[in-house]
Amino acid sequence: MSVQLTLPDGSMARHPSGVTGREAARAIGPRLEAAAVAVSLDGIPLDLDRPLPGDGKFAVITADSEEGRSVLRHSAAHIMAQATLNLFAGATFAIGPPITDGFYYDFDIGRSFTPGDLEAIEKEMERIIAADQPFAREEMSRERGLELFADHPYKQEIIREAQPSDQTEAPDGELVSVYRNHEFVDLCRGPHLASTGRLKAFKLLRSAGAYWRGDERRPQLQRIYGTAWESRRALDEYLTRLEEAEKRDHRRLGRELDLFSFPRGLGPGLALWHPKGGMLRKQVEDYSRRIHEKFGFEFVCSPHLARAGLWETSGHLDFYSENMYPGMELWDGRGEEQGADEYRVKPMNCPFHVLIYSSQARSYRELPMRLSELGVVYRYERSGVIHGLLRARGFTQDDSHTFCARSQVGDELQMHLRFVLDLLRDFGFDDFQAELSTRPAEKWVGEASLWELAERSLEEALHAAGVPYRTAEGEGAFYGPKIDVHIRDAIGRNWQMSTIQADFSLPERFGLEYVTPDDGRERPVMIHSAKFGSVERFIGVLLEHYAGALPTWLSPVQATVIPVADRHLDYAGEAADLLRERGVRVEIGTGSGKLGEKVRAALVSKTPAVLVVGDRDAAERTVGLRRRGEEGEVRGTPLAEAVAAIAADAAPPR
Repeated sequence: MSVQLTLPDGSMARHPSGVTGREAARAIGPRLEAAAVAVSLDGIPLDLDRPLPGDGKFAVITADSEEGRSVLRHSAAHIMAQATLNLFAGATFAIGPPITDGFYYDFDIGRSFTPGDLEAIEKEMERIIAADQPFAREEMSRERGLELFADHPYKQEIIREAQPSDQTEAPDGELVSVYRNHEFVDLCRGPHLASTGRLKAFKLLRSAGAYWRGDERRPQLQRIYGTAWESRRALDEYLTRLEEAEKRDHRRLGRELDLFSFPRGLGPGLALWHPKGGMLRKQVEDYSRRIHEKFGFEFVCSPHLARAGLWETSGHLDFYSENMYPGMELWDGRGEEQGADEYRVKPMNCPFHVLIYSSQARSYRELPMRLSELGVVYRYERSGVIHGLLRARGFTQDDSHTFCARSQVGDELQMHLRFVLDLLRDFGFDDFQAELSTRPAEKWVGEASLWELAERSLEEALHAAGVPYRTAEGEGAFYGPKIDVHIRDAIGRNWQMSTIQADFSLPERFGLEYVTPDDGRERPVMIHSAKFGSVERFIGVLLEHYAGALPTWLSPVQATVIPVADRHLDYAGEAADLLRERGVRVEIGTGSGKLGEKVRAALVSKTPAVLVVGDRDAAERTVGLRRRGEEGEVRGTPLAEAVAAIAADAAPPR
């Protein structure tokens, strides 16, 4: 018996049955074996020393790949759990998965962790790593697993309730897998490093409260976050990026620049926009309207709530109810026999746009019908995941929905990608990646040929635009394929931004039709697209990308004129009026304090241009001009020249 492996370059390798991933990697090359932390067979990651179960596509996972870092971080989480249980008598533990750039583990030690606790846990982790304890996988029955974790109720719950989709918990069927290293054992699917000594660089970052299973009705646990990397250098670079990200935190910038706030009395995940933040929103929303109009969209408006029956028809109450706010019962003169009329605030805009389409008979001549709305939606996000503007409960989507004939699907999808890329470039993003999610293997609606057409059109659009992408085979929603466009920001972080989603389900659910040229009836295809994702989240990303120093066209205040003394106020007012005539948003620095303090206040507020006027300026019609990104102040700049330069900077991209 033998195992036949297909290598990444397409070549074939044959090995005796029972060959391990490590042995197969060694056969390719000793350097590759030394760099390996795991292997994959047909996309399923496996431990290095686990026998390969059969033939398939084989790849070696190295520590410097994203898959390899996930293995490092998963093992780091286990080592952290081992260290914590060693140090805290009576402690129990829950789950500890790898996450983007790091890992966490949830514990119950009867109190919160302190900074001193984290230092002690780090030291104990270092001892475990130095001991180079091997990770050993073992499979057992659920009953044996329940006995093994008799003192750990969260592990017992995982074993009892584990489903095939629980990727970090228990395997399918009646067997569960655990990993042992010396005296410690944890419930886990794996894979892991061969031994604890393979973990070269880690750091514990912070602790926070976290509800078990993210449910506020369940016990609150204590979560420790950490990060792990393939080398000390990679770790140091990440910690530097983390420090920079802290400086760029949009919540901090929102306070410092007086853009928005999150009053405790308002409720979690709900923002109030202050005047400067309101002006920033206006620029973003006005841009959205202009570019949607350019691409042929018409504007609609819908209410904030609707009868529950609408959400039943759309399927949201079946598939999305946990993210919706509870219903409101209204009697509206209805009798007892009729019962109350239930209303729900909207989590999405799409059913309203469907109703606009279905409000009258439609002809093929009206297609494609492109509808757009800056619609406010409300989604119940668990308090533990709320994060400023980036994850909110109330937000505005630049939602568009296109209804088109089957023959128009390709052109419409490609147009949407051009639209998205134009928009992102206008805001200063130029490093794109995309993910194309295709038809699920089992549950899907629509015709296979229509899925193939949409997937092919999306793929062709990505190729034509030169956007690198990953195909997520089988990961599309049941109702259609989609593209998610990601951008890389100024400090190298990836953000998912825009979505283009084909939908073969809602037109079916609502019975949408149009009259064909031969007087027949056909079902339109629906295309969803949110170019910003949400206005709030997009602004949060912009603030962090630019560290608050927004492009001049977006800045709430584009210029500040500062008089040296009160006698220069008239000339300062004249300069400000000239700027306003050119469409520049300007304010006059008339507050108390010395000149230097006023200038510093304007610079700290990220104002793109600061004009200082004194006696000589008033006499010669000049200004002292300080522009963002330029060294120092240019004295004696002619006022007309300064106004023209600032107005040019302030012009929006379209």
